[in-house]
Amino acid sequence: MSKQLKLKIITPERLVLEEMVDQVTLPTTEGEITILPEHIPLIAGLASGDIVAVVNGEHVPMAVAGGFMEIKQGENKITEVAILADFAEHVSEISDEKIEKAKARAIELEKQMENKDHVDFEHFEAELERSLTRVKIADKWRTRKYRK
Repeated sequence: MSKQLKLKIITPERLVLEEMVDQVTLPTTEGEITILPEHIPLIAGLASGDIVAVVNGEHVPMAVAGGFMEIKQGENKITEVAILADFAEHVSEISDEKIEKAKARAIELEKQMENKDHVDFEHFEAELERSLTRVKIADKWRTRKYRK
């Protein structure tokens, strides 16, 4: 049996993925990294982009926005990668309808920003980033093969 690592992706709403994978590539605030089994312990902030796990040669892409990741040695010296994301969803969950809603929501939020007295900028920024990430990652993976 080849070595694998345990990947767990969690958002405030749900457990998005928990699976043994061969490797995972993810966007951190310091740049993109690829994690392989027996990686050294690490904690890093997440940037918006895509997390791509590889399982038996198949790509499993996820859109992600914000949060943190931790790499540690777990039971039986298995490398564990825990991702606590503000937003994460599998690319197959991002339908054309969701993309259109995300684009419309981004436009709506930009219009709301014009009235600066009633704008929660932190909420606005998070919503806008989530919407734009959905669109960008869906476009990126539209023509590529991946596991659903």
